[in-house]
Parts: sequence; C-alpha cells; structure tokens
Amino acid sequence: MKVRWKSWERRTQTPLLVLAVAFGIAYAVPIVAPDAAPWVHRLCTHVEWAVWAAFALDYLVRLALAPARWAFVRSHPLDLLAVLLPMVQPLRLLRVVSTLLLVGRRARMAPQITLTTYVAGAVVGLMMFGSLAVLHVERDAPDGNIKTLGDAVWWSFTTMTTVGYGDHAPTTGLGRVLAVGLMLSGIALLGVVTANIAAWFIARFDRDDAVERRQTELLEALTLEVRELRAEVARLSPSDGPRGVPAPAGPSEPAVSAEPVVPAGPTAPTAPRA
Repeated sequence: MKVRWKSWERRTQTPLLVLAVAFGIAYAVPIVAPDAAPWVHRLCTHVEWAVWAAFALDYLVRLALAPARWAFVRSHPLDLLAVLLPMVQPLRLLRVVSTLLLVGRRARMAPQITLTTYVAGAVVGLMMFGSLAVLHVERDAPDGNIKTLGDAVWWSFTTMTTVGYGDHAPTTGLGRVLAVGLMLSGIALLGVVTANIAAWFIARFDRDDAVERRQTELLEALTLEVRELRAEVARLSPSDGPRGVPAPAGPSEPAVSAEPVVPAGPTAPTAPRA
C-alpha cells in the first residue's frame, strides 16, 4: 500500500505543479484585469473549479492509499481545509502554496538546496498571492488605500519583512487577516533562514572537528606503532655476549717449572754400600 502511495505521489508531482500554475493565473487575471471580457472571467472561474476538483481527487486518492489514514489526515490539515472550504479565497491560495511545497519536497536535492528552494518559493508565492488577495479585498473598500497592484506588492513586501511603514494598510477585516498571515509567515521564514545558516555553520564546525579528531587518532596510533617497532628492533639486535663469562684463552703454552733442569748425561757409578 505504501509503495502504491509513493508511486502515485511521484506520478502526480508534475501535473500538480502545472495545475497550481494554472490556478494562480486563473486567480490573478480577474484581479489584475477587472475590465476584461465576461467570458474571460467565466473561463477563469471554470479553471479554478477544475483545479480544485483535481486537488480534491488527489487528496482522496492519497487518503485511500495511505497506510494510516488518520495519521495522514492529521499530517495534512492544510490540504483538508482547502478541499472542504473551496469558497474561502485565502485557503485556496494556501492550497496552491502547499502544492508547490509538496512538489519541492519530493525533489531530489541536497538538504541545504532543498531548504533554500522552500524559502525562495514560499517568499515569492506568499508575496504574489498575498498582493493579489489584498488588492481584491481592498480595492473597492470605501476607506481603502491599496488601489493598484504596485501598492499591493509594496504592502506585501513591507508586511512580510515586518517593517510596516504604514503608508499602505488594509482597512477591511479580511484584509487584516491576510496581513496577520503575511506577518507570521515573514517571521517564520526569517526564523527558517536563520536556523538554516546556524545549522550550516554548526555542521561545518562539527565536520572540521571530526577531521581533526581523526588526524589526532591516526597520529597517536602511528606514534604507538613506532614505539613498538623500536622495542622490537632493540630486542632482536645482537649483544656483546653473556655477562660473567671470561673471554676464551689463546693457544696453550708449555708449563714452565720453577725447579732447575738437570742436563741429561752418562750416569755416574754408584758406590757400593759398606
């Protein structure tokens, strides 16, 4: 079951990305060009509903293929809200953003590159769709001061960075809800970037420390081997001979007697005894 679930996600990642882009275009056209022909607005509405239906089908298929369905529902709350509440514009936008993040999460890239892609995609997506949403809400407000797309983009940028110059601000309730969402998203993204940089430095320091420890261990092992080799060489080298044994004598010489030597000659006659 899990293999089929992974296979479904792998096969649908590209179509989901295409549908997300189509949804974004269909949502942006009526806002950017409110004076467009009626058939354009109808076409955009049909595209939005078609994309929503595809998203809902994708959610139901993944729910059916999930090994633990309740765990799947708890781990994908944004998908469930987007499917159940299609008429709420901010949640529909969040469904597009979550789809983009889902596609990026399946990309086979290094962790640092993946996180950078998440942050860049989230910033661009939130800024673009936040600008469109606040422009759609505030354009016709009686006291609203966000009337053009440029004003909306500037407001989104200052809101996400938590600068808040105050020259443009939403006046409607839904516009303020969007502002709160953008502010929280900007703080979260800033925290992610900071944590990513800190994690990179910590990983680099740990890697350098590991290399240094490894070199130290190799040096200690080499020193121990040299000491053992020296001891073995000293044990096997020839010595000067066993101690306490006198050195062997030279060739033997005849012994010299202390008594005088009588030269040999004729024996004298012995006198007879009386």
